[in-house]
Amino acid sequence: MKKTLLSLTLAAGLLASAPVQAAEKLTVLLDWFTNPDHAPVITAQTKGFFQAEGLEVELIEPADPAMPPKLVAAGQGDIAVSYQPTLHAHIEEGLPLAWIGTLVETPLNSLIVLKDGPIKELKDLKGKTIGFSVSGFEDAMLGQMLRSVDLTMDDIELINVNFALSPALMSGQVDAVIGGYRNFELTQIEIEGREGKAFFPEENGVPAFDELIYVVNRDKTDDPRFAKFLAAVEAATIYLTNHPDDAWDAFIEAYPHLNDELNKRAWTDTLPRFAKRPGALDAGRYERFAEFMAEAGLISKVVPVETYAVEIR
Repeated sequence: MKKTLLSLTLAAGLLASAPVQAAEKLTVLLDWFTNPDHAPVITAQTKGFFQAEGLEVELIEPADPAMPPKLVAAGQGDIAVSYQPTLHAHIEEGLPLAWIGTLVETPLNSLIVLKDGPIKELKDLKGKTIGFSVSGFEDAMLGQMLRSVDLTMDDIELINVNFALSPALMSGQVDAVIGGYRNFELTQIEIEGREGKAFFPEENGVPAFDELIYVVNRDKTDDPRFAKFLAAVEAATIYLTNHPDDAWDAFIEAYPHLNDELNKRAWTDTLPRFAKRPGALDAGRYERFAEFMAEAGLISKVVPVETYAVEIR
């Protein structure tokens, strides 16, 4: 008995004196400034899910939203939050990128009008003005939505409103806006005392797509840190689903400047749209959307999904 006690005492002493294993560092480049769209990642950070996986994650807001995937492709970051349409375009450009997971698994992008305005159905857009911020994919999305009601881009007038989508709509500068997020712009309009109405692209001729995804350098998909990252984000997403108020409190404690009505409501509105299985790939969805982009002339060819998407095991 005395020998056993002595052995346990010595073992405990050795464990206590053993150095704590250093956490593995990981850099995640966000697509935009921190906001409720990033709730699973922020919750993984604030509630210790990254730490539980042995990760020390640095979240970086980009000075230029277009740069994160390019920086990751160049080896100047580990993971970038990006967009499915952007990934297809980057693959077309030859950037060595690969999907490893999904953050927001439904489109957020939409076409928004004022509910008390003249546009009740998409066909009412004929002869109207539509504000936009970014050309390219949004043009293709709008074109397909118009074709679903037998209209073309020649039937409307596009006006660049320089990211002031809601103000341009509410001031009457334009009759509709394309590119407004259904979890932000609609609420912003309501807070300003008006009511908006959204037309969803996935209900009007555009194939469903993942709004926000995680991309990495294609040559580094075997990095063991990525599996740990996705495990932490999945656990955080489940926690966020079960405890949204507690997760919100942790969010605003970390980012007190975001504690306002718009972000609080966006937090709730975005909850159903987060991927509960972030590492699960829907190859058919990516094939269908790539075909849509090719038909729209945004990419020249459809390449096999396995060349730019990897399910981390």
